[in-house]
Parts: sequence; structure tokens; C-alpha cells
Amino acid sequence: QVQVVESGGDLVQPGGSLRLSCVVSGSVTSVLVVGWYRQNPGTQRELVAMLADDGDIYHADSVKGRFTISGDNALRMAYLQMNNLKSEDTAVYYCQAVIRDLGDYWGQGTQVTVSS
Repeated sequence: QVQVVESGGDLVQPGGSLRLSCVVSGSVTSVLVVGWYRQNPGTQRELVAMLADDGDIYHADSVKGRFTISGDNALRMAYLQMNNLKSEDTAVYYCQAVIRDLGDYWGQGTQVTVSS
């Protein structure tokens, strides 16, 4: 059994910072990719950032220069450092883990609200 758990969401003022964490646990062979997505009600889930086990990194244009994805060597822990937050960053943020031989696993999400 595999579990993916996010934490770190909060209410923050525009211009503020948050750090989201993602823990991948359970019967995991190896984590190939960890991704952070976000979603608002009635909209499609949007890829924010992705980190692969070979070191490849992706950040969406909308967050480049403000958000940074990182993780430990095994990608069992992943983080999303979010700086200079804007109201349009408000969403539920989800962590996805792609695991060798097992497929995709998702966390339950953590709410980020940017408001004054």
C-alpha cells in the first residue's frame, strides 16, 4: 500500500510565502517522478511543477521565478517553495507520485488561499 500525504497549505497574504511538503510512504519500489498540481472548483487540474529521479525539473510558466520544487534523493519527500504568492495561486494543491511498476498515486490535497 502506498500513501501520498501533502501538508503546509494555509491562508497567506499576497506577496507572502509558503512551503508545501509531500511524503510518499508504504510499499514503494522507487519513485520516478513527483509532481505538484493545483485545482479550483470547476476547473481542470493544472501541473505546477515536476521533479524526476534523473534530476529533470519542470515549472509552469505561471510560477517560474516564484515557485521551486525540490526533494530528497529517493523522492520520498518533496517540497514546493512558493514565494511572492498572488491571489491567482489560490487553489487546492495536490502531490502526485509516479512509482515504478505501480503507477500514479495522489494525495488528498492541501488548501492554499492567498488573500488580504
